[in-house]
Amino acid sequence: MSIRTTVLLVAALGLSLTACGTEDGTTVDTKPQAEASPSAVGSPEGANAADAPRDEATTGGPLGQGVSTVGDTISLKGAEDGEELDVTLVKWLDPAKSADRHTIPTFGKRWVAAQIRLVNTGSATYRDSPPDCVRVADAEGRRYDATVADIAAGSSMATELKLAKGDKAVGWVVAEVPKGAAVTSLQFIASGGAADETGQWAVREG
Repeated sequence: MSIRTTVLLVAALGLSLTACGTEDGTTVDTKPQAEASPSAVGSPEGANAADAPRDEATTGGPLGQGVSTVGDTISLKGAEDGEELDVTLVKWLDPAKSADRHTIPTFGKRWVAAQIRLVNTGSATYRDSPPDCVRVADAEGRRYDATVADIAAGSSMATELKLAKGDKAVGWVVAEVPKGAAVTSLQFIASGGAADETGQWAVREG
């Protein structure tokens, strides 16, 4: 192909590309667009904050993820047919003070206490020793059973309880734990701990 022919061909191509402009005289950019960066598409950094999914841990319950805490009620079944309770952790004390000067925690230990309300929602009379149903756990996973003690905050839960259908009982249950233990939860297992279901509440010091 001669040099003259080549020049004419290039000129013709230039005219053709110019003709591809839009009707208002602007040209169409035919270069490929750069790929969008990951931060601009499909990532939290590039997403609109209003469209971002909500953090479920902040809406699941009082402490997130539906965790039960002070004031919450849990329904639990007992070991026998027809036994069912609504168990409420009414108040929590850490530490708890003795009702008198003569009965105090063992040296190096402290008392924690839970005020619990029990309502018989089942079809049978409920008989139990509620302190035997309670235990607390610390941040290390160690568990402590209830102990017999009277505290200044109020009356203790009965150790021999008989609730007819619809009846309720309220009282404090005390546990003795090491002074340095960070108690984090309280458990209630009906029928003296023999039932299959476990109620658990998150608790804190103070």
